[in-house]
Formats: sequence, C-alpha cells, structure tokens
Amino acid sequence: MPWRVSPGDRAEGARPDPYRVWLSEVMLQQTTVAAVRAYFRRFTELWPTVADLAAAEDAAVMAEWAGLGYYARARNLLKCARAVVADHGGQFPSTEDALRALPGIGPYTAAAVASIAFDLPATVVDGNVERVISRLRRIETPLPAAKPLIGAEAARLTPAQRPGDYAQAIMDLGATICTPRNPACALCPWAGACAGHAAGDAATFPRKAAKAAKPLRQGLIWIATRPDGAVLVETRPDRGLLGGMPGFPTSGWDGSDLPPPMQAPWQEAGRARHTFTHFHLEMTVLTATTDAAPSRGAWMPAFTPDSLPTVFRKAWDSATIRAVE
Repeated sequence: MPWRVSPGDRAEGARPDPYRVWLSEVMLQQTTVAAVRAYFRRFTELWPTVADLAAAEDAAVMAEWAGLGYYARARNLLKCARAVVADHGGQFPSTEDALRALPGIGPYTAAAVASIAFDLPATVVDGNVERVISRLRRIETPLPAAKPLIGAEAARLTPAQRPGDYAQAIMDLGATICTPRNPACALCPWAGACAGHAAGDAATFPRKAAKAAKPLRQGLIWIATRPDGAVLVETRPDRGLLGGMPGFPTSGWDGSDLPPPMQAPWQEAGRARHTFTHFHLEMTVLTATTDAAPSRGAWMPAFTPDSLPTVFRKAWDSATIRAVE
C-alpha cells in the first residue's frame, strides 16, 4: 500500500506522513484498497503536501475524486486541508481531540491518524476490526448496537507499545484472514484465543440487524449537445447529494423540481440505474442537440465523461448506446 511505512522501516527511524495517513483513511471509507490505490497515487502526485491540497481549486479536486463516491468526503477533504494550513501551520495536530476538531474527521479517522502517524495508543475500529473483535469475543449483540461493546474490547486489546503497527495489523488481519466469508482460521495468530473459532461459528459474526429494503427514487437527466460537439454540464449545489460535483442537469430524484435547462427537441435515450447507500435510483435519460442558451450550466467544448460521478457516466453510456443503435 503506497501510504504505508513498514515495521522494519519504522524501526530504522522512518515515520509515516500524517498527511498521507489521513488522505488514505478518508479515501478508504466505504471503498476498497484496490479502488483507492490509483486515486491515492494521483492525488499525491498532484498535491504532495497538505499545503498543496489546501491551495488546489475545488473543481480540480472534485474532478480527480470522480468515481470514488461519497462526495461529501471530497468537500471535507478540502475544508480539512485548509484548516490544517490556516490553524496549525500546515502540520496535522497529534492528539485525537485536536484531530477530531478538524472538518470531516470523526472518531475512527482521528484514532487512525493518531495511532499510525503519531504512534499514540488510540483505539482504531473499522469494519475489519469490528469483525475480528466480534468473533474473538463471540459478541452476540447485533450491529450497530454492538459497537460500544466492540469498541470497549478493542480498547482493552490496544497495546501501549507500537500501537500504530498493531492498528494496521488488526485491520489487515480482518481484510486478509478474518474475512467476511470463509475466514482462514488455520492461519490466524489469534485462533487459539478466539471464542468464535472454538465454538465453530466464527463466520456467523458479527451479528447484524435486519436491513430495511432500500426505496426506489426516480428522476430525469438531460444531456444536451451543441452542433459543434460541446456538452452542457453544471456544477451541483455544495449541499446535498453529489454536492459540488460536475454533472448533467437533473430533476426529481434529489428533492428538486426543475424544468429542462432549455427548450429543445428532447428525446428519451434510455434509463440509468445506480445504487446509493440509502436508495436505488432510476433516471430517465433525455437527449437533444441544440444551440439554445441554457438556463443553468455551461457548455463544455472539450467534454470527457471521466470527470463525472458514476451515475452521470452511466447516463452518458446509456445515451451513447442508444445513439449507436
């Protein structure tokens, strides 16, 4: 992992960069390591320090974040970087309380940065750690009600010596050995102490409360092209779903009730389906070629769908496929 410093390097005096630890932890929220690697490398090439990121244009950061999802993280990323520069001289504070005072940093991220970057005995609990602890102690209480119990057990196990290495080790244990399905208990260094393994039902933990069915939202999405090939793109409001991100004009699915961006010969070009954390989305895609002046958004001559969030790329693909047909 490009953001890691190995235990051997740490023993020789190398220390993790708090900026890189923080950036990786924010990117990894609700996202896989495989998906994050390329984004992390690109971000640290473009903005190698927190001061560089703080000075970046919002639109540039949003464009580089496109595809990672959970776009509020990108907005908070900029707010946090700017607060570190403005209030802490460009250096991340080293205590959990000070870290939690920064925009967008919650208990988990504060503990991860304090532990990994500053080697403080902070208790780091992500989804992997929850799974390991719930199996180790065979905690019957279902999530999310079990979180305080898991947190207390995790705190008891966090060592005073090398807590940063321990935090990364237990997270890696959950990611690679104590996996959600078919845990490799024969390879686990904690198998002898694991209550779940002793009972033969480790794979059934953590217990989880039944999930409510996700509702379906529907809406419209307008893709307008000019005769010269320019495409109409708008920046969404800072607050709300996909806030601050570029996209095609939409209506209906996010609480808005907006008309088309201009009068044009709109034609249905298929449907785009996407799933967010709390709901499924189905968008009717409408397309038109026009040189009319839009009521919102701006024409983008050198348009590429790669800079858009996934739901808009799906809409573009739907319209493109229909055009080919």
